[in-house]
Amino acid sequence: MNHSEIVSFLWGVADLIRDTFKRGKYQDVILPLTVLRRLDCVLAGTKEKVLAKQAELRGKKLENLDPQLRRMAGFAFYNTSRYDFEKLLADAPHLAANLRNYIAGFSPNMREVLEKFDFDNTISKLDEAGLLFQVLERFKNVELHPDKIDNPTMGTIFEELIRKFNEALNENPGEHFTPRDVVHLMVDLMLVGDEKEIRAKKAIRTVYDPCCGSGGMLMITKEHITVGLRKNGDLLRPAINEDAEIHLFGQEVNPETWAVSKSDLFMKDPTGRDADNIAYGSTLSNDRHAGTTFDYLIANPPYGKDWKRDEDAVRAEHERGAAGRFSPGLPRISDGQLLFLLHMLAHAKQPKDGGSRVAIIMNGSPLFTGDAGSGESEIRRFILEHDLLEALIALPEQLFYNTGIATYVWVVTNRKAPARKGKAQLIDATSFWVPMRKSLGDKRREIPLDRSQDILRILSDFQDGETRRVAKDGTEEDVVVSRIFPTTHFGFRKVTVERPLRLNFQASAERIARLEEEKGFQAPAQSKKKGAAGAREQAEGRELQEEVRKLVGALPGPLFKDRDEFERLLDGAAKSRKHWNSSRHSAGTSRRAGRTTRPSPTPSSRRSLRSSTPRAATC
Repeated sequence: MNHSEIVSFLWGVADLIRDTFKRGKYQDVILPLTVLRRLDCVLAGTKEKVLAKQAELRGKKLENLDPQLRRMAGFAFYNTSRYDFEKLLADAPHLAANLRNYIAGFSPNMREVLEKFDFDNTISKLDEAGLLFQVLERFKNVELHPDKIDNPTMGTIFEELIRKFNEALNENPGEHFTPRDVVHLMVDLMLVGDEKEIRAKKAIRTVYDPCCGSGGMLMITKEHITVGLRKNGDLLRPAINEDAEIHLFGQEVNPETWAVSKSDLFMKDPTGRDADNIAYGSTLSNDRHAGTTFDYLIANPPYGKDWKRDEDAVRAEHERGAAGRFSPGLPRISDGQLLFLLHMLAHAKQPKDGGSRVAIIMNGSPLFTGDAGSGESEIRRFILEHDLLEALIALPEQLFYNTGIATYVWVVTNRKAPARKGKAQLIDATSFWVPMRKSLGDKRREIPLDRSQDILRILSDFQDGETRRVAKDGTEEDVVVSRIFPTTHFGFRKVTVERPLRLNFQASAERIARLEEEKGFQAPAQSKKKGAAGAREQAEGRELQEEVRKLVGALPGPLFKDRDEFERLLDGAAKSRKHWNSSRHSAGTSRRAGRTTRPSPTPSSRRSLRSSTPRAATC
């Protein structure tokens, strides 16, 4: 079976458990049993040797058996239980107890991984429902031995399963899983230009992912360097340096995906070194690799996810200034993507030590959110003023499985080539895609290898105004895909000019005409009452409006800049009119009848006759 058939076969377990487990809980069964079955297959060839060696060493009353059992197993982990999947199923009445015995027989480092699945409760639930034998039998029938399913394919199987679980849970779209075509492109963008150094004899490089999920980005980076680019077993591009020593580091906050990543690395690296470097916990509040710097840093942080749970620790570190990771600024609490970028910059090597290259993919929020002086703006300002942004690549939409939003790869480095100093390259790769034969969730497009290589050429050529022939609306046209700007081009300052409020008043024809639009002037001629009472109020209001028109029409025409002087003039004119008292009496009668409008013409007439200059103008 190929990886798609295996994923479908394993996902078929859902048909057995759907009445016992909710859809969002399928992963509690399928993921740990997939890991256990893979471990069972990996250790099958040396299982009897390990058991024999354990008996021999115990006979000698030795206490620390771990190093020799690891050596006998050929991996950094082992299992000393007499059971495997076949023997477990042979003793069906005691299956639950024997399965727990089998799990307890793993070496301490692998037990730590398996405990993150909280599988003991799942065993009890399956046993009580009478499903444990059927489920385990199904997994026993799938062959996951490394001779049949190589490590890269097994990694793809894990990620496909996690993607299906995320769809069932309707998880945050940016979490856990990045499509392989996007990962391959990011890795190439991160490594481009460093091929000569990587090909050096005894080359040693470190790679770090602060939100590593199931470890796909780390593993693909290592494969690009030491194995080459493969697809369906075919070698598409040779390795950069098969003998390079690549050390992987990561951290993950989700316990299940951390367990998948760590167990997968234990099986891929017999020394267990890379697996030991995958830490568990929140990167933002509990940096498990503090004080360590890396050559390459790559990440896909969760999009639009708040950092409330880490807020106290993040703010405390921000207040430490340059001694902390977040001194440039803090983004709004609802989106922590830029915090991961600052964290990665804090783990970059100094230029004198060789510097680092960073590839991080984010949505548009870190680019466009935040006015001048905001946390996001200050972080962008820090990156540009320190000349860290090498390139920004706009990717096509509909690349991700859970969302069709636009995404951008930031290539950041503190060791730019001389020609790139003080400049940033913007690459429009939004048209570099082909439709998928079959959509997977929201993923309807993919970036094929030839388009990916073209993006790398555009980055390497570093030409402003470079074009590509792009199909649009049934026709082809030349489109600019590369622009190069000085980093200062992206900066701006917000200046607020304060000045006193300046008013002037004048009974000109234009300003008197504006009186008719004032709500305060229109209100007296309106009524919520119906019938004769309403008609009477409206008539009284129109009479009052006419009095106001006559009042302001009789005012002198000069411009007044003194408010008090104009108000005295207006009040005097009102008192001098013969019918003012009768108008006021009518208004008072209306008010007693339930009217709430004020008869005085002064407020609305003042607004209409006034001209103002704003207090502040923003440049």
